[in-house]
Amino acid sequence: MMPRLPIAPSGPEFSRLVYGTWRLLDDGASAQDINRRLQRCLELGITTIDTAEIYGLYRVEELLGRALALTPGLRDRLELVTKAGIYIPHAGDPTRTVACYDASGARLKQSLETSLRLLGTDRVDLFLVHRPDWLTGIDDTAQGLTELRRTGLTRSVGVSNYSAAQFAALNSRLEQPLVTNQLEFHLLHMDPIHDGTFDQCQQLGVRPMAWSPLAGGRLFSPGNEAAVRLGRAAAALADKYDGATLEQLAYAWILAHPSRPLPVIGTNKVERIESAAKAAAIELSREDWFALWVAARGHGIP
Repeated sequence: MMPRLPIAPSGPEFSRLVYGTWRLLDDGASAQDINRRLQRCLELGITTIDTAEIYGLYRVEELLGRALALTPGLRDRLELVTKAGIYIPHAGDPTRTVACYDASGARLKQSLETSLRLLGTDRVDLFLVHRPDWLTGIDDTAQGLTELRRTGLTRSVGVSNYSAAQFAALNSRLEQPLVTNQLEFHLLHMDPIHDGTFDQCQQLGVRPMAWSPLAGGRLFSPGNEAAVRLGRAAAALADKYDGATLEQLAYAWILAHPSRPLPVIGTNKVERIESAAKAAAIELSREDWFALWVAARGHGIP
């Protein structure tokens, strides 16, 4: 069974892999289809579900809520994560003419209340500020997040795409610390290793979440030189790790970092969710982790 881990000293316990819903609408799946997918995630031990207000142009949460409602008690067997703070023009809001960020306390409260209604639940386990908002002061954001937690609309709060300095600034104003920073991290984007965000997570005992762990599919693009090199490197390692695929080794590479990131799986295909779940059992050696690093970068270590 998939291990479950506390995401932070004051945070909830999450599954080692997270099922993400960014592309939930891409294959035309019905609520029944999504319900079956969630049930399979549970069977695999993937109990944490990640979504966001903006996903699917503000339509994913509604479909996810309908899927959850099909099985009584299903929501209580899962941890729900949602995000807010990005607002773009869309059919549901014809008055909006320009995209913007808004992490003001009042706007975050309005967004989370809408998310809860669409998801058919009275609380989420984790609420994230989706992007830093340059025009809202940290005290305003912190006050809003604190109120959402105090009133029980969310069990814990975190951020997404924050720099180490932005994380520290907001964290300094909260009575209960942030429990995660959800960041882009994969073999083709290693910035969190170098920009201090993963070091900060280790310092604070906070597990980051890694979005786009397969680089949005670019890991498998025949026109991408790094992907070609990674394909060769994965083939050379496959026998050592019981026939592991590049996809599984890419997840294992993320999981091996000492900050212990939680990869957010973005596929709609059940067989690929099943494949990803097997990656949680792969323990890459130090040399093999660096072999994949070298393949991705196209040169040796400095």
